[in-house]
Amino acid sequence: MPATKRAVLVLLKQDGELTAEALAERLAITLSAVRQQLGQLMADGFVTHRTEPAGRGRPRHVHRLTAAAIGLFPRSYGELATELLDYVEDVDPALVSAVFERRRQRRVIGALVRLAGKGFDERVTEMARVLDEDGYLASAERLEDGSWRVTEHNCAILGVAERFGHACSSEIEFLREALPDAEIERVAHLLSGAHVCAYAIRARQPTDPSHPPEVRESTVEGPSPPAGSMSALDALATRRS
Repeated sequence: MPATKRAVLVLLKQDGELTAEALAERLAITLSAVRQQLGQLMADGFVTHRTEPAGRGRPRHVHRLTAAAIGLFPRSYGELATELLDYVEDVDPALVSAVFERRRQRRVIGALVRLAGKGFDERVTEMARVLDEDGYLASAERLEDGSWRVTEHNCAILGVAERFGHACSSEIEFLREALPDAEIERVAHLLSGAHVCAYAIRARQPTDPSHPPEVRESTVEGPSPPAGSMSALDALATRRS
């Protein structure tokens, strides 16, 4: 982003609201230059304005950032989450597994509501939308053989995943439980050097009723959640209070 445009954003972030005249004075540039930058930022959806009376003259515009612009500034949510999980691990390492399991269960419940009543292909594309809304910049592509590839172009919890393997293993278990009639395999992994995470998804073939499939055990990495993990989490809250 050009330095002048960034400087306008920073001043609006610091002061909350500013007129074009105030910005020009603070930045030591011409009013026309500031208005040009504001016009571009408004077109990008990062700045808006309100109108206020200015005596006998024309009403003036007071500019402020939009909600979309807030995402342009650094935030340390990932670092905070990792730090908190480190504290949980210090209290009881088994609780880390319980935390990720609780998160997985919550996501599965929400996904199943959205997928209910849809056909297989519709559920796969809707699953990609769920992941996209979770911040994974996800897309779904149907391949020539009828299978699907769901690709996550961004890892919404990269910092956590780099520290705790539970994050990645619970992600694929989430997909498998949300799509129980699918065979799902991770075919690209950001932490293994790929530039994305990707999953091959195909409809599970009907089985012979006389030979039911084996029940697949969960493959969540790390220590298994202790029995009664709900009470374990409550215990953690009690210790920290």
